[in-house]
Amino acid sequence: MDEFQRVRAAKQLLSGISAAASLFAVGGPAHADITYKAPASDTTLFVRGYVKADAIWSDRSTGVDSVGDQELLPGAIPVGPTAGEHKKDQVTFHARQSRLALGTSTPTGYGDMTTYVEGDFFGAESNESANSNGFRVRHAFGSLGRLSAGQTWTNFFNEQAYIETLDFGGPSGEIFVRQAQVRWTEKSSRGEWSVSAESPESLIAIPGSATPFRSDSDHAPDFTARVRQTIGRAVYSAGVLARNIHVDSAALGANSARWGGALAFSGIVPLGARDDVRFDLNAGNAIGRYQVGAFLPDGYLDASGKLALAKQASGYIAYRHFWTPQLRSTVEYSAANSTPPAGTAAGINKSDRSQHLNLIWSPIPAVNVGAEVIHAERTVVGGDHGSLNRIQFSAQYSF
Repeated sequence: MDEFQRVRAAKQLLSGISAAASLFAVGGPAHADITYKAPASDTTLFVRGYVKADAIWSDRSTGVDSVGDQELLPGAIPVGPTAGEHKKDQVTFHARQSRLALGTSTPTGYGDMTTYVEGDFFGAESNESANSNGFRVRHAFGSLGRLSAGQTWTNFFNEQAYIETLDFGGPSGEIFVRQAQVRWTEKSSRGEWSVSAESPESLIAIPGSATPFRSDSDHAPDFTARVRQTIGRAVYSAGVLARNIHVDSAALGANSARWGGALAFSGIVPLGARDDVRFDLNAGNAIGRYQVGAFLPDGYLDASGKLALAKQASGYIAYRHFWTPQLRSTVEYSAANSTPPAGTAAGINKSDRSQHLNLIWSPIPAVNVGAEVIHAERTVVGGDHGSLNRIQFSAQYSF
C-alpha cells in the first residue's frame, strides 16, 4: 500500500469512528477532516470540530446559571402550581456546544491502531456573567483490531440512530450516556456485534428526598451486548444491558443490591431518496441514569433499607424530510415513563415528554443555520407537573 492509499484508508477508518463518536451534524451534510502526516511516520493525524452559536427563548427559566436554559434537560423543568413564577420569558445566548476533536490512525501488524479525543465547553465552573465556560472531555478512546477502550457512547445503544436537533439535549426518550468501557467488536457481512464492560454508577431514590442519592458503592461493571444489522439501506440495532444496582450507607441504614437490566431496539428506515424515519424503544427495570439527563433513578430504597427496582420504558420516533438538498426538517415525539414502588418520595421523576420541530438550511456543506420549536413536560411522584416551551435559533460552522 503506497502512502496515498494508506492515508486515504486511515482517513476513511477514523472518519467512521469519529462520525459515530461525535455526531458533529447527525445525518447532515458531510465535511472534510483536516489531516496531517508527519514525514517518516506512519501515523496520520486528523483534526475536526465546529463553532456553534445558540439563541434561545424559553417561556420559563430552569434556574440561575442552569444548563437547562441552554439545552433541554427534562429533569430541570419546574413543576408544581407555582412552577417558573417570576422567571418567565427567559432569553439565553451561548456557544458552549462548540467542539474540538482530534484523532490518529497508525497501521500495525494487528490492524489499524486509532485514537480519538473530543471535547466541548459544557464543563463545570461556568456562569452567564463571565461566560468563561469550562472545557470537558466527551470522548477519549483508542482501538486496535477488535478491541477498544476508553470513554465513548455506551454500547447499549446505536448512536447512529440519534436524530438531528438544534437543541443539544435532544429527545427526552433517548438513551444517552458516554462512559469509560472496554469493548470487543466483531464485524459480519451485514453489520457487527459487540460486547462491553462499562463504568457502573448507582443513583438511588431514598425515602423523604426528591434528590437521588449517589451510592458510591458499585461492585460490578455494567455489561452490554449489541447486534447491528444493515438490511438494504435500513439499519437496525438490538441491545441488552445488565447492571448490579448497589447501595451501602450507614447514614441510610442500608446495604442492599439488585441485578436488573433493559432492552433497546432502534432503527433508521429510509424513505425515498433522502428522507428517513428513526426510532428507539427501550424497556426494563434498570434504565435509570442511561436515560438522557439521568432522568430516572436506578433503584428505589424503602424505609427498611431494602432496594427495589421499577418498570421503566422510553423511546422516540422521528421523521426527517429534505425539502431541497440544502433544506431539511425533523419532527419527533419522545417519552419516558416509570412505575415507582409505593412509598417513593414526592418529587422523584416519574415521566416526561418532548417534541421537536426544526428547519435547517445548509448553504454549503460545512454550515448549518436553523430554527427549532420545542415542547417538553415533566411529571414527578406526588402528581406535580410542569411544562416548557422553547424557540431556538442556531448557526454552526464546521471545519
